[in-house]
Amino acid sequence: MTPPRAPQIPVVVLAGFLGSGKTTLLNHLLRNRAGNRIGVIVNDFGSIEIDAMTVAGQVGSTVSLGDGCLCCAVDASELDSYLETLTRPAARLDVIVIEASGLAEPQELVRMLLASANPHIRYGGLVEVVDAAEFAATRERHPETDRHLAVADLVVLNKADRVPEAELEAVHEVITTTGSRAAVVRTAYGRVDPGLLLDPVNRPDEDGGPRQLTFEDLLADSGHDHDDHPHAAYESVSFTSRTPVDPRRLMAFLDSRPAGLYRIKGFVDLGAGDPAHRYTVHAVGRFLRFVPRPWARDEPRCTQLVLIGSGIDAEALRKELAECCENLAGTAEELERAMWGVLRYVRQPEDEAGEV
Repeated sequence: MTPPRAPQIPVVVLAGFLGSGKTTLLNHLLRNRAGNRIGVIVNDFGSIEIDAMTVAGQVGSTVSLGDGCLCCAVDASELDSYLETLTRPAARLDVIVIEASGLAEPQELVRMLLASANPHIRYGGLVEVVDAAEFAATRERHPETDRHLAVADLVVLNKADRVPEAELEAVHEVITTTGSRAAVVRTAYGRVDPGLLLDPVNRPDEDGGPRQLTFEDLLADSGHDHDDHPHAAYESVSFTSRTPVDPRRLMAFLDSRPAGLYRIKGFVDLGAGDPAHRYTVHAVGRFLRFVPRPWARDEPRCTQLVLIGSGIDAEALRKELAECCENLAGTAEELERAMWGVLRYVRQPEDEAGEV
């Protein structure tokens, strides 16, 4: 029997100008990682404090952060070699975060990741951290701010506690005028909910130990008031259907997904479009990937998706997804044409290191 493939490791780019709060947010993730092993790549040339340890601009250095977390200080030109190091099975990492220099062009790092030949990684999104209190001054000093916002998958409006509500709304409005379709979440001290960036850990060899709640656990946990929790700033929407999904309707939904919908993760049953395979879906911002794998024997045929975003209409999303579900029929040629949209975003399993 062929052993199961190791899951690909998501690589998240954390960007923002100096003083926006990137390192504070990263420290928050490291302290609240809920069992995840995090690899950190620091693309900077100054002193960066991470969990009370300092990486003093030493390109090529690697520092252990404890509990399986690692930190590398690198020049962007060495990114691929360090990704190769961090994706080795012995590291057993669950996510890699690249903290970009405050003067970096984040879209260049994104291009490098999307062009990478490393089969062990997948793109995890570009997170742009913005200082809400200094937003106008930052745009004036750095005209490229608008370009960075326009390509971000998630905008973290940090230091929101220092700004009146009306001013926060104005900042949010300006962000939308840049052409950004990113989800926008407000934070203080970089305290973004790790559930936005980190997937639940899943290690069968550690059964019985502490584990992170799954998205379904979070959605089912309605025993107390969540209004004062960080994740109140965004919505998690679950969708399940035992009726196969029409691939044409699914692609129409994905192509027109609303601004603020940050992540989609799960798998779909495309029925007669491809009865032999289950298709894992991974979408972050504008990025979309499908990975097919054969249905396991006696595996229930169904579609299960989790959607995460800010300012989204949960009921409208569920209604749109429900409208995607129908029993696809037609000639062999018609069924093949129906799959074209999906297949544009497929990398074959033999090209992948695992499901997204």
